[in-house]
Amino acid sequence: MRGSRGTSTPTNWPTGGAAEEPTGRLASRGDGLETPHVIPQRLAAILAPGTPARELAVLFRAEGKSFYVVGGSVRDALLDRPNADLDFTTDARPDEIEEIVRGWASDLYVVGKTFGTIGVIKEGKTLEITTHRSEIYRDDSRKPHVTYSDDIVEDLSRRDFSVNAMAIEVPVADDEMPVMVDPYGGLSDLHTEILRTPLDPEVSFGDDPLRMLRLFRFMSTIGFAPEQTALGAVREMRDRLQIVSAERIRVEFDKLMTGKHVGPALWGVVETGLAAEFIPEIPALALEADPLHRHKDVLAHTIAVVEKTSPRLELRLAALFHDIGKPATREFGSGGVMFHHHDVVGARMTRHRMSELRYPAKVTDAVAELVFLHMRPHTFKLGWTDSAVRRYVRDAGPLLVDLNELVRCDVTTRNKKRARAISRRIDELEARIVELREQEELDALRAPIDGNQVMEHLGIAPGPAVGEVMRRLLEVRIEEGPYTEAEAFAMLDEWDRDA
Repeated sequence: MRGSRGTSTPTNWPTGGAAEEPTGRLASRGDGLETPHVIPQRLAAILAPGTPARELAVLFRAEGKSFYVVGGSVRDALLDRPNADLDFTTDARPDEIEEIVRGWASDLYVVGKTFGTIGVIKEGKTLEITTHRSEIYRDDSRKPHVTYSDDIVEDLSRRDFSVNAMAIEVPVADDEMPVMVDPYGGLSDLHTEILRTPLDPEVSFGDDPLRMLRLFRFMSTIGFAPEQTALGAVREMRDRLQIVSAERIRVEFDKLMTGKHVGPALWGVVETGLAAEFIPEIPALALEADPLHRHKDVLAHTIAVVEKTSPRLELRLAALFHDIGKPATREFGSGGVMFHHHDVVGARMTRHRMSELRYPAKVTDAVAELVFLHMRPHTFKLGWTDSAVRRYVRDAGPLLVDLNELVRCDVTTRNKKRARAISRRIDELEARIVELREQEELDALRAPIDGNQVMEHLGIAPGPAVGEVMRRLLEVRIEEGPYTEAEAFAMLDEWDRDA
Protein backbone atom coordinates (compact mmCIF):
# COMPACT_ATOMS: atom_id res chain seq x y z
CA MET A 1 0.00 0.00 0.00
CA ARG A 2 1.23 3.45 -0.87
CA GLY A 3 2.12 5.43 2.25
CA SER A 4 2.60 9.05 3.12
CA ARG A 5 4.97 11.09 0.99
CA GLY A 6 5.46 13.67 3.76
CA THR A 7 5.43 17.34 3.00
CA SER A 8 7.64 17.37 -0.13
CA THR A 9 6.32 20.92 -0.50
CA PRO A 10 7.72 23.35 -3.10
CA THR A 11 8.77 26.72 -1.74
CA ASN A 12 6.63 28.58 -4.27
CA TRP A 13 2.92 27.86 -4.31
CA PRO A 14 1.69 26.61 -7.70
CA THR A 15 -0.93 28.83 -9.31
CA GLY A 16 -3.23 28.38 -12.27
CA GLY A 17 -2.48 31.78 -13.72
CA ALA A 18 -0.52 34.90 -12.91
CA ALA A 19 1.44 34.91 -9.68
CA GLU A 20 -0.41 36.34 -6.71
CA GLU A 21 0.79 38.86 -4.19
CA PRO A 22 1.67 36.87 -1.05
CA THR A 23 -0.35 37.42 2.10
CA GLY A 24 0.90 36.10 5.46
CA ARG A 25 2.60 32.79 6.22
CA LEU A 26 1.45 29.19 6.39
CA ALA A 27 2.93 26.19 8.14
CA SER A 28 2.94 22.76 6.51
CA ARG A 29 2.48 19.59 8.52
CA GLY A 30 3.02 16.29 6.78
CA ASP A 31 5.81 14.18 8.20
CA GLY A 32 6.01 16.06 11.49
CA LEU A 33 7.87 19.07 10.11
CA GLU A 34 6.42 22.55 10.12
CA THR A 35 7.73 24.63 7.23
CA PRO A 36 6.48 28.19 6.61
CA HIS A 37 5.14 29.08 3.17
CA VAL A 38 3.58 32.16 1.66
CA ILE A 39 -0.25 32.16 1.60
CA PRO A 40 -1.81 32.95 -1.80
CA GLN A 41 -4.40 35.73 -1.74
CA ARG A 42 -7.37 33.53 -2.61
CA LEU A 43 -6.55 31.24 0.30
CA ALA A 44 -5.89 34.15 2.65
CA ALA A 45 -9.35 35.50 1.84
CA ILE A 46 -10.90 32.25 3.04
CA LEU A 47 -8.99 32.28 6.33
CA ALA A 48 -9.20 36.01 7.16
CA PRO A 49 -10.76 37.34 10.40
CA GLY A 50 -14.51 37.84 10.11
CA THR A 51 -14.94 35.15 7.45
CA PRO A 52 -17.25 32.14 7.94
CA ALA A 53 -14.22 29.85 8.20
CA ARG A 54 -12.69 31.87 11.02
CA GLU A 55 -15.97 32.26 12.91
CA LEU A 56 -16.73 28.56 12.65
CA ALA A 57 -13.22 27.62 13.75
CA VAL A 58 -13.72 29.65 16.93
CA LEU A 59 -16.99 27.82 17.66
CA PHE A 60 -15.51 24.37 17.10
CA ARG A 61 -12.30 25.12 19.00
CA ALA A 62 -14.40 26.25 21.99
CA GLU A 63 -15.95 22.78 22.06
CA GLY A 64 -12.55 21.09 21.82
CA LYS A 65 -13.04 20.12 18.17
CA SER A 66 -10.71 20.57 15.20
CA PHE A 67 -11.80 22.50 12.13
CA TYR A 68 -10.21 22.36 8.66
CA VAL A 69 -10.91 23.73 5.21
CA VAL A 70 -10.36 20.75 2.94
CA GLY A 71 -10.34 19.19 -0.51
CA GLY A 72 -11.29 21.12 -3.61
CA SER A 73 -11.56 24.35 -1.65
CA VAL A 74 -7.84 24.13 -0.86
CA ARG A 75 -6.86 22.86 -4.30
CA ASP A 76 -8.62 25.62 -6.20
CA ALA A 77 -7.39 28.34 -3.85
CA LEU A 78 -3.81 27.20 -4.46
CA LEU A 79 -4.40 27.07 -8.21
CA ASP A 80 -6.08 30.51 -8.11
CA ARG A 81 -9.25 28.99 -9.55
CA PRO A 82 -12.65 30.39 -8.55
CA ASN A 83 -14.71 28.04 -6.41
CA ALA A 84 -17.94 29.20 -4.79
CA ASP A 85 -18.14 26.09 -2.60
CA LEU A 86 -16.37 25.86 0.75
CA ASP A 87 -15.86 22.42 2.29
CA PHE A 88 -14.78 21.82 5.87
CA THR A 89 -14.01 18.75 7.96
CA THR A 90 -13.91 18.16 11.71
CA ASP A 91 -13.62 15.37 14.26
CA ALA A 92 -17.04 16.39 15.64
CA ARG A 93 -19.82 13.92 14.86
CA PRO A 94 -22.85 15.06 12.81
CA ASP A 95 -25.06 15.59 15.86
CA GLU A 96 -22.30 17.63 17.48
CA ILE A 97 -21.86 19.71 14.31
CA GLU A 98 -25.56 20.56 14.37
CA GLU A 99 -25.38 21.59 17.99
CA ILE A 100 -22.27 23.76 17.50
CA VAL A 101 -23.52 25.70 14.46
CA ARG A 102 -27.24 25.96 15.22
CA GLY A 103 -27.05 29.37 16.90
CA TRP A 104 -24.63 30.73 14.27
CA ALA A 105 -26.25 29.51 11.05
CA SER A 106 -29.24 31.10 9.34
CA ASP A 107 -30.48 27.61 8.49
CA LEU A 108 -29.33 24.02 8.21
CA TYR A 109 -29.97 21.23 5.76
CA VAL A 110 -29.30 17.69 6.82
CA VAL A 111 -29.95 15.66 3.66
CA GLY A 112 -26.35 14.39 3.78
CA LYS A 113 -26.30 13.71 7.51
CA THR A 114 -26.34 9.94 6.95
CA PHE A 115 -22.99 10.35 5.22
CA GLY A 116 -21.62 12.71 7.87
CA THR A 117 -22.31 16.03 6.13
CA ILE A 118 -24.23 18.97 7.58
CA GLY A 119 -25.10 21.87 5.28
CA VAL A 120 -24.85 25.28 6.91
CA ILE A 121 -26.53 28.35 5.41
CA LYS A 122 -25.21 31.74 6.45
CA GLU A 123 -26.17 35.02 4.79
CA GLY A 124 -27.31 33.22 1.66
CA LYS A 125 -24.15 31.13 1.29
CA THR A 126 -24.02 27.38 1.80
CA LEU A 127 -21.11 25.67 3.52
CA GLU A 128 -20.64 21.93 4.04
CA ILE A 129 -19.08 20.51 7.19
CA THR A 130 -18.27 16.80 7.19
CA THR A 131 -17.08 14.54 9.97
CA HIS A 132 -13.69 12.87 9.32
CA ARG A 133 -14.69 9.65 7.65
CA SER A 134 -13.99 6.57 5.58
CA GLU A 135 -16.44 5.23 3.04
CA ILE A 136 -16.25 1.81 1.51
CA TYR A 137 -18.65 0.28 -0.99
CA ARG A 138 -19.93 -3.22 -0.45
CA ASP A 139 -19.45 -5.40 -3.51
CA ASP A 140 -23.12 -5.23 -4.47
CA SER A 141 -24.01 -1.83 -3.00
CA ARG A 142 -24.84 1.42 -4.78
CA LYS A 143 -24.41 3.42 -1.57
CA PRO A 144 -21.29 3.83 0.55
CA HIS A 145 -21.11 2.42 4.04
CA VAL A 146 -19.74 5.29 6.15
CA THR A 147 -17.55 5.01 9.22
CA TYR A 148 -16.21 8.01 11.12
CA SER A 149 -12.67 8.82 12.18
CA ASP A 150 -11.02 11.12 14.70
CA ASP A 151 -7.88 11.53 12.59
CA ILE A 152 -7.51 14.10 9.80
CA VAL A 153 -4.77 12.03 8.12
CA GLU A 154 -7.09 9.00 8.02
CA ASP A 155 -9.80 11.21 6.51
CA LEU A 156 -7.42 12.53 3.84
CA SER A 157 -6.26 9.01 3.00
CA ARG A 158 -9.81 8.11 1.93
CA ARG A 159 -10.14 11.00 -0.51
CA ASP A 160 -9.95 10.56 -4.25
CA PHE A 161 -6.65 12.18 -5.29
CA SER A 162 -3.66 13.65 -3.50
CA VAL A 163 -4.41 17.14 -4.87
CA ASN A 164 -7.75 16.90 -3.05
CA ALA A 165 -6.23 15.30 0.06
CA MET A 166 -4.92 18.50 1.63
CA ALA A 167 -6.44 20.34 4.57
CA ILE A 168 -5.70 23.60 6.36
CA GLU A 169 -6.41 23.90 10.06
CA VAL A 170 -8.19 27.23 10.36
CA PRO A 171 -6.64 29.59 12.96
CA VAL A 172 -8.80 31.22 15.61
CA ALA A 173 -6.53 34.17 16.44
CA ASP A 174 -4.67 36.76 14.35
CA ASP A 175 -1.29 35.65 15.70
CA GLU A 176 -1.96 31.97 15.02
CA MET A 177 -0.49 30.47 11.88
CA PRO A 178 -2.79 28.31 9.70
CA VAL A 179 -1.38 24.80 9.30
CA MET A 180 -1.38 22.84 6.06
CA VAL A 181 -1.86 19.09 6.49
CA ASP A 182 -0.49 17.36 3.39
CA PRO A 183 0.52 13.77 4.21
CA TYR A 184 0.21 12.47 0.63
CA GLY A 185 2.17 15.03 -1.37
CA GLY A 186 -0.72 16.97 -2.82
CA LEU A 187 1.30 20.18 -3.14
CA SER A 188 4.01 18.37 -5.05
CA ASP A 189 1.39 16.86 -7.38
CA LEU A 190 -0.18 20.29 -7.93
CA HIS A 191 3.27 21.51 -8.97
CA THR A 192 3.83 18.59 -11.38
CA GLU A 193 0.15 18.49 -12.50
CA ILE A 194 -0.33 14.81 -11.71
CA LEU A 195 -3.50 12.99 -10.62
CA ARG A 196 -2.47 10.35 -8.11
CA THR A 197 -4.47 8.53 -5.44
CA PRO A 198 -3.39 8.91 -1.79
CA LEU A 199 -3.40 5.14 -1.26
CA ASP A 200 -2.92 2.46 -3.89
CA PRO A 201 -5.44 3.16 -6.67
CA GLU A 202 -7.07 -0.25 -6.17
CA VAL A 203 -7.90 0.81 -2.61
CA SER A 204 -9.09 4.32 -3.51
CA PHE A 205 -11.21 3.13 -6.45
CA GLY A 206 -12.55 0.29 -4.33
CA ASP A 207 -13.69 2.80 -1.71
CA ASP A 208 -15.74 4.59 -4.36
CA PRO A 209 -15.69 3.30 -7.96
CA LEU A 210 -16.99 6.65 -9.23
CA ARG A 211 -13.46 7.93 -8.67
CA MET A 212 -12.43 6.13 -11.84
CA LEU A 213 -14.65 8.48 -13.83
CA ARG A 214 -13.65 11.39 -11.61
CA LEU A 215 -10.04 10.78 -12.64
CA PHE A 216 -10.96 11.81 -16.18
CA ARG A 217 -13.26 14.58 -14.97
CA PHE A 218 -10.30 16.30 -13.32
CA MET A 219 -8.21 15.56 -16.39
CA SER A 220 -10.82 17.54 -18.35
CA THR A 221 -11.43 20.39 -15.91
CA ILE A 222 -7.95 21.15 -14.55
CA GLY A 223 -5.82 19.54 -17.26
CA PHE A 224 -3.70 17.30 -15.01
CA ALA A 225 -2.35 13.95 -16.26
CA PRO A 226 -3.34 10.68 -14.56
CA GLU A 227 -0.55 8.60 -13.05
CA GLN A 228 0.00 5.38 -15.01
CA THR A 229 -0.80 3.14 -12.03
CA ALA A 230 -4.18 4.85 -11.74
CA LEU A 231 -4.91 4.22 -15.43
CA GLY A 232 -3.92 0.58 -15.00
CA ALA A 233 -6.28 0.24 -12.04
CA VAL A 234 -9.15 1.69 -14.08
CA ARG A 235 -8.55 -0.93 -16.78
CA GLU A 236 -8.61 -3.71 -14.20
CA MET A 237 -11.54 -2.43 -12.10
CA ARG A 238 -13.78 -0.70 -14.64
CA ASP A 239 -16.67 -3.15 -14.16
CA ARG A 240 -16.99 -1.91 -10.56
CA LEU A 241 -18.61 1.23 -11.96
CA GLN A 242 -21.77 -0.86 -12.31
CA ILE A 243 -22.51 -0.51 -8.59
CA VAL A 244 -22.61 3.30 -8.85
CA SER A 245 -26.00 4.90 -9.48
CA ALA A 246 -26.72 6.35 -12.92
CA GLU A 247 -27.44 9.74 -11.35
CA ARG A 248 -23.96 9.99 -9.79
CA ILE A 249 -22.33 8.88 -13.04
CA ARG A 250 -24.30 11.50 -14.99
CA VAL A 251 -23.29 14.35 -12.68
CA GLU A 252 -19.60 13.43 -12.93
CA PHE A 253 -19.79 12.93 -16.70
CA ASP A 254 -21.43 16.33 -17.22
CA LYS A 255 -18.50 18.00 -15.50
CA LEU A 256 -16.11 16.07 -17.72
CA MET A 257 -18.00 17.08 -20.85
CA THR A 258 -17.87 20.80 -20.10
CA GLY A 259 -14.18 20.87 -19.17
CA LYS A 260 -11.50 22.76 -21.07
CA HIS A 261 -9.51 19.59 -21.80
CA VAL A 262 -12.42 17.37 -22.78
CA GLY A 263 -10.66 15.66 -25.73
CA PRO A 264 -7.83 13.93 -23.82
CA ALA A 265 -10.29 13.04 -21.06
CA LEU A 266 -12.65 11.32 -23.51
CA TRP A 267 -9.78 9.39 -25.04
CA GLY A 268 -8.82 8.25 -21.54
CA VAL A 269 -12.36 7.10 -20.76
CA VAL A 270 -12.48 5.12 -24.00
CA GLU A 271 -8.97 3.65 -24.00
CA THR A 272 -9.23 2.34 -20.42
CA GLY A 273 -12.50 0.59 -21.25
CA LEU A 274 -14.45 2.67 -18.74
CA ALA A 275 -16.71 4.18 -21.41
CA ALA A 276 -18.02 0.73 -22.27
CA GLU A 277 -19.50 0.54 -18.77
CA PHE A 278 -21.87 3.50 -19.15
CA ILE A 279 -21.79 4.84 -22.74
CA PRO A 280 -20.95 1.76 -24.85
CA GLU A 281 -22.12 3.49 -28.03
CA ILE A 282 -19.04 5.75 -27.99
CA PRO A 283 -16.24 3.13 -28.11
CA ALA A 284 -18.33 1.37 -30.76
CA LEU A 285 -17.56 4.33 -33.04
CA ALA A 286 -14.00 3.08 -33.46
CA LEU A 287 -14.92 1.47 -36.76
CA GLU A 288 -12.18 -0.38 -38.56
CA ALA A 289 -10.96 1.46 -41.64
CA ASP A 290 -12.00 -0.34 -44.80
CA PRO A 291 -8.92 -1.03 -46.96
CA LEU A 292 -10.80 -0.18 -50.14
CA HIS A 293 -12.52 3.01 -49.11
CA ARG A 294 -10.28 4.19 -46.24
CA HIS A 295 -13.10 6.10 -44.56
CA LYS A 296 -12.20 8.05 -41.43
CA ASP A 297 -12.43 6.68 -37.92
CA VAL A 298 -15.76 7.88 -36.55
CA LEU A 299 -14.54 7.92 -32.94
CA ALA A 300 -11.59 10.19 -33.72
CA HIS A 301 -13.90 12.45 -35.70
CA THR A 302 -16.44 12.56 -32.86
CA ILE A 303 -13.91 13.56 -30.21
CA ALA A 304 -12.48 16.20 -32.54
CA VAL A 305 -15.98 17.67 -32.98
CA VAL A 306 -16.56 17.73 -29.21
CA GLU A 307 -13.25 19.57 -28.71
CA LYS A 308 -14.27 22.25 -31.22
CA THR A 309 -17.63 23.05 -29.63
CA SER A 310 -18.30 25.64 -26.94
CA PRO A 311 -18.54 24.20 -23.40
CA ARG A 312 -22.34 24.18 -23.22
CA LEU A 313 -23.65 20.86 -21.93
CA GLU A 314 -26.39 20.16 -24.48
CA LEU A 315 -24.13 21.15 -27.38
CA ARG A 316 -21.22 19.05 -26.15
CA LEU A 317 -23.48 16.03 -25.60
CA ALA A 318 -24.96 16.44 -29.06
CA ALA A 319 -21.44 16.55 -30.51
CA LEU A 320 -20.60 13.35 -28.64
CA PHE A 321 -23.73 11.52 -29.80
CA HIS A 322 -24.21 13.02 -33.26
CA ASP A 323 -22.76 10.03 -35.14
CA ILE A 324 -23.65 7.14 -32.82
CA GLY A 325 -26.11 5.89 -35.43
CA LYS A 326 -23.31 5.22 -37.95
CA PRO A 327 -22.27 1.70 -36.87
CA ALA A 328 -25.89 0.53 -37.19
CA THR A 329 -26.37 2.16 -40.61
CA ARG A 330 -22.99 1.52 -42.26
CA GLU A 331 -23.23 0.22 -45.82
CA PHE A 332 -20.64 -0.27 -48.52
CA GLY A 333 -21.42 0.70 -52.09
CA SER A 334 -19.69 1.64 -55.31
CA GLY A 335 -19.37 5.21 -54.09
CA GLY A 336 -17.76 4.23 -50.80
CA VAL A 337 -19.04 3.80 -47.29
CA MET A 338 -22.47 5.28 -46.52
CA PHE A 339 -24.49 5.90 -43.37
CA HIS A 340 -28.04 6.48 -44.61
CA HIS A 341 -30.41 7.89 -41.97
CA HIS A 342 -27.75 7.73 -39.24
CA ASP A 343 -29.20 10.99 -37.91
CA VAL A 344 -32.61 9.40 -37.34
CA VAL A 345 -31.17 6.23 -35.83
CA GLY A 346 -28.70 8.27 -33.78
CA ALA A 347 -31.44 10.46 -32.28
CA ARG A 348 -33.30 7.34 -31.14
CA MET A 349 -30.11 5.83 -29.65
CA THR A 350 -29.34 9.14 -27.94
CA ARG A 351 -32.71 9.14 -26.20
CA HIS A 352 -32.16 5.59 -24.99
CA ARG A 353 -28.68 6.24 -23.59
CA MET A 354 -29.63 9.51 -21.92
CA SER A 355 -32.66 7.85 -20.38
CA GLU A 356 -30.41 5.12 -18.99
CA LEU A 357 -28.22 7.83 -17.43
CA ARG A 358 -31.30 9.52 -15.94
CA TYR A 359 -30.96 12.83 -17.75
CA PRO A 360 -33.83 15.31 -17.31
CA ALA A 361 -36.35 15.12 -20.14
CA LYS A 362 -35.64 18.70 -21.22
CA VAL A 363 -31.93 18.00 -21.71
CA THR A 364 -32.62 14.70 -23.47
CA ASP A 365 -35.09 16.33 -25.86
CA ALA A 366 -32.64 19.09 -26.77
CA VAL A 367 -29.69 16.75 -27.38
CA ALA A 368 -31.72 14.20 -29.37
CA GLU A 369 -33.20 16.97 -31.52
CA LEU A 370 -29.74 18.37 -32.29
CA VAL A 371 -28.58 14.88 -33.31
CA PHE A 372 -31.68 14.48 -35.48
CA LEU A 373 -31.17 17.85 -37.20
CA HIS A 374 -27.40 17.95 -37.58
CA MET A 375 -27.48 16.78 -41.22
CA ARG A 376 -30.28 19.15 -42.23
CA PRO A 377 -28.08 21.98 -43.62
CA HIS A 378 -26.32 19.54 -45.94
CA THR A 379 -29.61 18.91 -47.79
CA PHE A 380 -29.61 22.48 -49.13
CA LYS A 381 -26.59 22.27 -51.38
CA LEU A 382 -28.27 24.27 -54.12
CA GLY A 383 -28.82 27.33 -51.94
CA TRP A 384 -31.12 28.67 -49.28
CA THR A 385 -34.56 29.67 -50.56
CA ASP A 386 -36.84 31.68 -48.28
CA SER A 387 -38.99 28.64 -47.58
CA ALA A 388 -35.95 26.48 -46.79
CA VAL A 389 -34.70 29.04 -44.29
CA ARG A 390 -38.11 29.34 -42.64
CA ARG A 391 -38.43 25.57 -42.33
CA TYR A 392 -34.93 25.25 -40.87
CA VAL A 393 -35.54 27.99 -38.29
CA ARG A 394 -38.90 26.49 -37.32
CA ASP A 395 -37.44 23.00 -36.90
CA ALA A 396 -34.44 24.22 -34.91
CA GLY A 397 -36.50 26.51 -32.67
CA PRO A 398 -34.53 27.56 -29.56
CA LEU A 399 -31.70 25.19 -30.59
CA LEU A 400 -30.78 27.27 -33.65
CA VAL A 401 -27.50 28.71 -32.30
CA ASP A 402 -26.31 25.33 -31.01
CA LEU A 403 -27.35 23.59 -34.23
CA ASN A 404 -25.42 26.01 -36.41
CA GLU A 405 -22.33 25.60 -34.23
CA LEU A 406 -22.64 21.82 -34.27
CA VAL A 407 -22.83 21.81 -38.06
CA ARG A 408 -19.74 24.01 -38.33
CA CYS A 409 -17.78 21.91 -35.85
CA ASP A 410 -18.81 18.70 -37.64
CA VAL A 411 -16.36 19.58 -40.41
CA THR A 412 -13.08 17.80 -39.60
CA THR A 413 -12.13 16.75 -43.11
CA ARG A 414 -8.60 17.29 -44.36
CA ASN A 415 -10.11 18.25 -47.71
CA LYS A 416 -9.79 22.03 -47.49
CA LYS A 417 -11.98 22.59 -50.54
CA ARG A 418 -14.85 20.59 -49.02
CA ALA A 419 -14.39 22.30 -45.65
CA ARG A 420 -14.59 25.74 -47.26
CA ALA A 421 -17.70 24.74 -49.22
CA ILE A 422 -19.51 23.62 -46.07
CA SER A 423 -18.43 26.73 -44.19
CA ARG A 424 -19.73 28.95 -47.02
CA ARG A 425 -23.04 27.10 -46.93
CA ILE A 426 -23.46 27.85 -43.21
CA ASP A 427 -22.34 31.45 -43.73
CA GLU A 428 -25.00 31.81 -46.40
CA LEU A 429 -27.62 30.25 -44.14
CA GLU A 430 -26.86 32.60 -41.25
CA ALA A 431 -26.87 35.61 -43.58
CA ARG A 432 -30.25 34.54 -45.00
CA ILE A 433 -31.66 34.14 -41.47
CA VAL A 434 -30.58 37.70 -40.59
CA GLU A 435 -32.06 39.01 -43.84
CA LEU A 436 -35.43 37.30 -43.34
CA ARG A 437 -35.62 38.36 -39.69
CA GLU A 438 -35.48 41.96 -40.84
CA GLN A 439 -38.43 41.34 -43.17
CA GLU A 440 -40.75 39.15 -41.11
CA GLU A 441 -41.29 37.47 -37.72
CA LEU A 442 -39.04 34.55 -38.49
CA ASP A 443 -38.85 33.25 -34.92
CA ALA A 444 -42.64 33.12 -34.51
CA LEU A 445 -43.81 31.31 -37.60
CA ARG A 446 -47.57 30.96 -37.38
CA ALA A 447 -50.69 31.53 -39.41
CA PRO A 448 -52.40 34.93 -38.99
CA ILE A 449 -55.54 33.24 -37.62
CA ASP A 450 -55.98 30.65 -34.87
CA GLY A 451 -58.07 27.54 -34.41
CA ASN A 452 -61.02 29.37 -32.85
CA GLN A 453 -61.26 31.65 -35.88
CA VAL A 454 -61.08 28.62 -38.18
CA MET A 455 -63.97 26.90 -36.33
CA GLU A 456 -66.09 30.06 -36.34
CA HIS A 457 -65.51 30.78 -40.01
CA LEU A 458 -66.12 27.22 -41.22
CA GLY A 459 -68.78 26.39 -38.64
CA ILE A 460 -67.05 23.23 -37.49
CA ALA A 461 -66.49 21.69 -34.04
CA PRO A 462 -63.11 21.04 -32.41
CA GLY A 463 -61.40 17.98 -33.85
CA PRO A 464 -58.79 16.67 -36.31
CA ALA A 465 -60.19 18.77 -39.14
CA VAL A 466 -59.20 21.98 -37.33
CA GLY A 467 -55.67 20.69 -36.81
CA GLU A 468 -55.36 19.79 -40.48
CA VAL A 469 -56.46 23.27 -41.55
CA MET A 470 -53.95 24.89 -39.19
CA ARG A 471 -51.21 22.64 -40.55
CA ARG A 472 -52.00 23.73 -44.12
CA LEU A 473 -52.06 27.39 -43.12
CA LEU A 474 -48.66 27.07 -41.48
CA GLU A 475 -47.29 25.29 -44.54
CA VAL A 476 -48.37 28.22 -46.71
CA ARG A 477 -46.69 30.61 -44.24
CA ILE A 478 -43.44 28.68 -44.53
CA GLU A 479 -43.51 28.27 -48.31
CA GLU A 480 -44.80 31.68 -49.34
CA GLY A 481 -44.09 34.00 -46.41
CA PRO A 482 -46.41 36.28 -44.39
CA TYR A 483 -50.02 36.80 -45.42
CA THR A 484 -53.04 38.63 -43.99
CA GLU A 485 -56.11 37.39 -42.11
CA ALA A 486 -58.25 38.19 -45.16
CA GLU A 487 -56.01 36.03 -47.33
CA ALA A 488 -56.21 33.24 -44.73
CA PHE A 489 -60.04 33.31 -44.72
CA ALA A 490 -60.00 33.30 -48.52
CA MET A 491 -57.91 30.16 -48.46
CA LEU A 492 -60.34 28.53 -46.04
CA ASP A 493 -63.22 29.30 -48.41
CA GLU A 494 -61.31 27.87 -51.37
CA TRP A 495 -60.35 24.69 -49.54
CA ASP A 496 -63.94 24.31 -48.30
CA ARG A 497 -65.29 24.58 -51.85
CA ASP A 498 -62.78 22.00 -53.10
CA ALA A 499 -63.53 19.56 -50.27
